[in-house]
Amino acid sequence: MPEMQRWNNADIVYNFTDNREEIAFTFRDADPSSYSRLKMSTLGLLELSTWVPTTPGWKNFWISSINPCDMYEECGPYSYCDTNTLPMCNCIKGFDPMNSDEWNSKDGSSGCVRRTPLSCKEKEFVQLKKMKLPDTTEVTVDRIVGVEECQNRCITDCNCTAFANVIRNGGLGCVIWTRKLQDMRNYPDS
Repeated sequence: MPEMQRWNNADIVYNFTDNREEIAFTFRDADPSSYSRLKMSTLGLLELSTWVPTTPGWKNFWISSINPCDMYEECGPYSYCDTNTLPMCNCIKGFDPMNSDEWNSKDGSSGCVRRTPLSCKEKEFVQLKKMKLPDTTEVTVDRIVGVEECQNRCITDCNCTAFANVIRNGGLGCVIWTRKLQDMRNYPDS
């Protein structure tokens, strides 16, 4: 997260690893006599806290952004969050709100449903630009495959709901989703 660059003034050493074997974030307190923790709050915000022995208790040192679209699953499946629209939750093209009453009262948590059933023989993809990738809890990742092969794999898999081309450090990559698409957001032009 870009906001974590503010940690540079703290005695926190952090590392982000992204290679064939793992994608991981680790951190440690540079002062061995100090204790720090990173936790996810009930609101979905990351909180970095330090133990204060004089109090005694945990004191928040840093809290992640409170942009509503940064909240996990602010909008339901097959929808994306965009702070520049009203309501903030928007259905992906080809989808309609699952619950119109909730949607009209600006609650997009139930998400969207496909207008027409998905046909395994005919797949048409909607290209979404400047978007955060959906939740990647259950995806297939291949770091060798390019975008054309990625699309072909998705077309031949009747369970495929989306694919993405991942270009990192000048290399190729492919991510394939076979479940609901959730936790997406739009990044507006800056």
